[in-house]
Amino acid sequence: MFSPQARDRVHQHILAWADDDARVVAGAVVGSLAHQPGDRFSDIDLTFGVRDDCPISAVLDDWSRRLIEDFEAVRLFDLPAGGALYRVFLLPGCLQVDLSFAPASAFGAMGPQFRLLFGAAVDKPFPPPPDPQQLFGYGVHHAVRGRVCIERTRYWQAEYWISGVRDHALTMACLRLGLSPHYGRGFDSLPDTIRHAAAMALVHSTDRVDLLQALRHATNLLLNEGALAPVSASHVAARLSELVAID
Repeated sequence: MFSPQARDRVHQHILAWADDDARVVAGAVVGSLAHQPGDRFSDIDLTFGVRDDCPISAVLDDWSRRLIEDFEAVRLFDLPAGGALYRVFLLPGCLQVDLSFAPASAFGAMGPQFRLLFGAAVDKPFPPPPDPQQLFGYGVHHAVRGRVCIERTRYWQAEYWISGVRDHALTMACLRLGLSPHYGRGFDSLPDTIRHAAAMALVHSTDRVDLLQALRHATNLLLNEGALAPVSASHVAARLSELVAID
C-alpha cells in the first residue's frame, strides 16, 4: 500500500499543476481530507474550476497524460455529475486519485465535504438524500427477484439480489438515524442491534437453504425499517412473509 508521504507528494504535484495552468481558476479538496486529517488510507480527491471558455475535457486530458507519465497512473473510469467531470485513477501502491473539473460558473460544493483552496466557488444546492420510499420499493423488488433466482437455481444471482435487500435496509436505517446514507459510510456507526440483524442476512454459501435464510433475515430487516421510516410496510409484509418461507 502507498505511504502517506507518497500520497502527499502526488497531492502537492497536482496543486503545482493547478498553479501553473492559466485555465484553472479555482480548486478545492473534497472527500475525507476536506475537513479532517484523514488516515493513512485516505485517497486524493481534488476538484477544480476551469475558465468558462476552456473545455474541461481538454484540461482533464492534459492532466491525465501527466499523471500517467509522471506517476504511472492507470485511468479507471469517468463520471459526469452536476456539470463536473470526474476521472478516477489508480497509482502504484493502490493510491486512488479522483480529479474533477467544472466550468468556473458551475464550480462549487456538491456536499459538505468541500474545502476551497483558491479561487471562488458558487453556491449550489446539495443533492437531496435518497428517498426512503424509493429505497423500500427497491428492497421489495430485490427480495422478489432473489426468491425467483433461488427457484431457478441461479444461486449467484440470488446472492446479488439478497445483498441488495440488506444494503437498502441499512441505507434506510442510516437516513432514519441521521447517518451518511451514501456508499455505506454510515453502516459501521449503526446500533449493534441493527448490525447484528444485518449480519444474519449475509449469504455464507450458495446452498439453497442458506440463501433462503439470508433472504428471510434481509427481508425482516427491510420490513423493520419500512415500519420505522416514513413509509408503510404493512401492505407488503404478508406477501413477503410468504415469499421468504423456507419449504
